[in-house]
Amino acid sequence: MIEWDVKKLRILRTLAHRGTVTATAEALHMTPSAVSQQLTNLARQLGVPLLEAQGRRVRLTDAAHLVLRHTEAVFAQLERADAELTGYLAGEAGEVRVGAFSTAVPVLVVPAVAALRRSHPGIEVRVRETEAAESYELLSAGAVDLALSLAAHAPGAGDARFTRITLLEDPLDVALPPDHPLAAAPGGVRLADLAGERWIYGGSGPWSEITRTACEAAGFVPEQAHSAAGWTAILAMVGAGMGVALVPRMVSGRAEGVAVRGLPHDRPTRHVIAALRRGSESAPALSRVLGALRAAAAPSS
Repeated sequence: MIEWDVKKLRILRTLAHRGTVTATAEALHMTPSAVSQQLTNLARQLGVPLLEAQGRRVRLTDAAHLVLRHTEAVFAQLERADAELTGYLAGEAGEVRVGAFSTAVPVLVVPAVAALRRSHPGIEVRVRETEAAESYELLSAGAVDLALSLAAHAPGAGDARFTRITLLEDPLDVALPPDHPLAAAPGGVRLADLAGERWIYGGSGPWSEITRTACEAAGFVPEQAHSAAGWTAILAMVGAGMGVALVPRMVSGRAEGVAVRGLPHDRPTRHVIAALRRGSESAPALSRVLGALRAAAAPSS
């Protein structure tokens, strides 16, 4: 009978997703040499080679991929066992760690936490503001229990590590300077009407892609006049007449000093999702937090 070592399997799994021994060591707070040693020991225990050299890097063997196919099922079942045991021992009490992108914190997370403090005071929610890529690394490593992100930023639906749940559709509005000719125009604004405008959006990353994709669907490539990643900076520049910007409804509902108009003809939308480690969905405290997030999202959907 082969001896299966869960700790070593977790290291192999992390290597498959992080790509290098160094990145795996960073994610698991180990040294690269310790990672290599543990994987060598695992290969010896299983009796098959798991890694082979590829230049200065390593690649997983076919045997490693076979092991990993079963490993995902093992970890999902362990998550279910942990969830059931937690429910048995703690009932409605427990700690849930949530990683969320910045605009989701005030709109979704804070109302959910406030509701839980009234209905289930034994559940403690710890919030960590994260970027999308970081939130999934933290979720995979077990540093957070639930991650909020945009669907465009999330791993594909085929990623066996996670269960994805859509919380809401967040429409995109356009922020205009207060004195813009379309700021008070009757009817809806069309993106095509703004083809000649100077645009403000991030220099790279998903939000840049969202802006470019929406404008290109309307028939033009937006001229990027200024680059900014934070909504405070973007809205301040729009308010000063430096350009226009697409703004998610989660943000535009609290925007001041700018004219916000909907785009009913174009209907650009982003999707906010919650992701959990597959198998952890039945943990009572985690299920309560997810329910509170769904309730917080309902008025916005």
